[in-house]
Amino acid sequence: MKIFKFGGASVKDAEGVKNVAKIIQSEGNSDTLVVISAMGKITNAFEEVVDAYYNKSEELALKLNFIEEYHKNIMNALFDKNDAVYQEIDILFGELGWFLARNTSQRYNYVYDQIICFGELLSTKIVSAYITKIGIKNTWFDVRNYVKTDSNYRDAKVDWKLTEDIITKKVDTSQLNITQGFLAGNDTENTTTLGREGSDYTAGIFAYCLNAESVTIWKDVEGVLNADPRVFSDTTLLRQISYEEAIEMAFYGASVIHPKTLQPLQKKEIPLLVRSFINPKEPGTRVSKGALLEPYTPCFIVKRNQILVSISALDFSFMVENNISFIFQKLHEYQLKVNLIQNSAISFSVCVDNKFNKFDDFFQDLKNEFKMEVQKEVDLFTVRHFDDKAIKTIEEKGVSLLTQVNKETLQMVVKAI
Repeated sequence: MKIFKFGGASVKDAEGVKNVAKIIQSEGNSDTLVVISAMGKITNAFEEVVDAYYNKSEELALKLNFIEEYHKNIMNALFDKNDAVYQEIDILFGELGWFLARNTSQRYNYVYDQIICFGELLSTKIVSAYITKIGIKNTWFDVRNYVKTDSNYRDAKVDWKLTEDIITKKVDTSQLNITQGFLAGNDTENTTTLGREGSDYTAGIFAYCLNAESVTIWKDVEGVLNADPRVFSDTTLLRQISYEEAIEMAFYGASVIHPKTLQPLQKKEIPLLVRSFINPKEPGTRVSKGALLEPYTPCFIVKRNQILVSISALDFSFMVENNISFIFQKLHEYQLKVNLIQNSAISFSVCVDNKFNKFDDFFQDLKNEFKMEVQKEVDLFTVRHFDDKAIKTIEEKGVSLLTQVNKETLQMVVKAI
């Protein structure tokens, strides 16, 4: 069985849906499982719904109306007005409205997951219906009944034993299956999510459980590039990447491959292909057992909008194990992802990702016990297999605030000029 994953950019409009259908038609309309994300930027639109639900109730109806019109406009270009899919989409919007009206929970992350899931449910219903309309038999199923997790909403941990048992028993590997990325369910039948960009991970989960022959992630780029073309003008297509190198790149924040996707694939040596839905005949990039990197070239990874904080003791004493252990405990408590660490005798510096907007609380908690110097809105550049030219390229991006170098990797925190 083959696993395909299509992201939001591939189904952002009616032409995108038609293109996805053509790819499925030519590449795998049987023994294939297709994982699909929310359409276009709809996840962001649903995040605005969550915000309006909590903070701007007068805008809630407007936000919901935008999402409904967005999907209906796509549907109007794909279907006849009396097609059954319209009723299915209306049912989903009815379920969303019911939740918004009846919910009594004040737990933000729980509410977030119950709302955000409708993006994937809507997109997969539309794609499945269109594929059926053009004569390709397929089975749509709700991934929340297959991928099971704990109740850590917005970043749930997979129950691998239960998930594998359900998937191997319930998925018909002889046919075309359509399901959602990013979503899962817990033991109380509530929606959980696997973290932003978690649709790649969903594909990896199904591949592992079904012993798939390959996973293909269809992107709007030709494959995995050695740098983000939006940041660097000169980029190179990487034709082959080893699992180990891809995991290193993902660890440092490479956006093409989700960090958690590769590990289940490596365990069973399932190749990961990154191909272009714009030019589907091109081979793209293959991540598998084999050559470290082909061609061998510096690879640049950028993490925007980071926070660099330097922490030192108020009495200028050494920063030793007990201080550092306490700080890490607080970083964990406030869900601040650490992307770089550097310490000296009297200071400890970390570059963190403020994904859950808790840095200010972290700062307030520690400011009376430590001296803290903060630089917000900095960029973290990581270069794998760097050379002198690569270093110069980064230095031209702004003022270097901190640099860390090891044998294969250079990291530099930069403040744009």
